Amino acid sequence: MSQDQSDFIGLNIAVLTISDTRTEATDRSGQTLVDRLTEAGHSLAEKRIVIDDVYRIRAQVAAWIAEPAIQVILTTGGTGFTGRDSTPEAVSVLLDKTIEGFGELFRHLSWQEIGSSTIQSRCLGGLSNSTVVFCLPGSTGACRTAWDGILREQLDSRHRPCNYANLVIPERGTHG
Repeated sequence: MSQDQSDFIGLNIAVLTISDTRTEATDRSGQTLVDRLTEAGHSLAEKRIVIDDVYRIRAQVAAWIAEPAIQVILTTGGTGFTGRDSTPEAVSVLLDKTIEGFGELFRHLSWQEIGSSTIQSRCLGGLSNSTVVFCLPGSTGACRTAWDGILREQLDSRHRPCNYANLVIPERGTHG
């Protein structure tokens, strides 16, 4: 893991909290992501909360995927196994390519914190229309784990040997 000496390029990141009960005042997971992405030098493009409904989730993520100014989408919530958890079903059909290792790496990191309970996480990542999408569990701890252990580096254009930031930066010429 290394960084090259080029300048950091901040990305435009949208955050979507999926919850039937959270409000802006009580959305600690979404706020954790906002705090971390802005501290890292990225820009918050938009932040929303939608109920855990497959069609509302899909509609919001699809709208952001279609918006050229949004380069990254982070969702939090709806990745478990309860009857209302539908984020993977909502988002997976929108992805052009999946990031197979994202869920595995997240569960590996999470294992160190919550043990075998990590097996219930159905987090996922993928690329759609030159937008990278990561669906994270709804707990604040899981959002910290994903950002600190994976996303901070993978959304940094200087991270080597590779990163996802360079796929969504138009002047880098590797997207599309």
